[in-house]
Amino acid sequence: MNKQQRPLRPVRSYMCRSGRMTDSQQRAFQLLLDQYGLTLANGMLDFDAIFQRNAPRVLEIGFGMGQSLLQQAQQKPAWDFIGIEVHRPGIGALLAAVKTQQLTNLRVFHADAIEVLECCIPDASLDVVQLFFPDPWPKRRHHKRRLVQLDFVERIRAKLKIGGLFCLATDWQNYANHMLQVLSAAPGFNNSAGDQQFAPRYTERPLTKFELRGHRLGYKVWDLVFVNRE
Repeated sequence: MNKQQRPLRPVRSYMCRSGRMTDSQQRAFQLLLDQYGLTLANGMLDFDAIFQRNAPRVLEIGFGMGQSLLQQAQQKPAWDFIGIEVHRPGIGALLAAVKTQQLTNLRVFHADAIEVLECCIPDASLDVVQLFFPDPWPKRRHHKRRLVQLDFVERIRAKLKIGGLFCLATDWQNYANHMLQVLSAAPGFNNSAGDQQFAPRYTERPLTKFELRGHRLGYKVWDLVFVNRE
């Protein structure tokens, strides 16, 4: 195959880290993913059928170790939550906690978020999309890997109901400014805090131990909340 015939490699917004899994995380990943997991093979989802009810729906992209998403699902049993993550330790940790807490309002994708949005999430089906502390890719040559780009934001808006929220947070000021500019330029969104303004801390976002540690060290967090207006 010559150079011109080689397929283009997609630009990934995350590093494929293997990460060491504890025994409990490994067991949970192997035994519980079928019960609480969703896959690309499921195709376009019927959330009412999956959760056996009609309820407000939240999608979190990149839930890390899952502490924040777990707390939200515990605190808001009348809402349904869908999490997307690529790293197995975090998925295993969350699944183990979901089983222990016997939660019925949370499901998990082990997949790339772009593929999930394209193949599995119906348009106008979500009340909230959350993206908390995504990889900031701080080096300029890596900025193209940042998840928040105009085409991604347009995908998100298509999945939100009218009046739905896209909520973001980052502790990297450069990425915060980048997010603000991209979202401000995206058609169909209104900035809840006003033009070119960051939002007060999104109250539905639980404080994780990592963010609390950052506060003690004097680190700042920037929140954005944009509303789908059309």
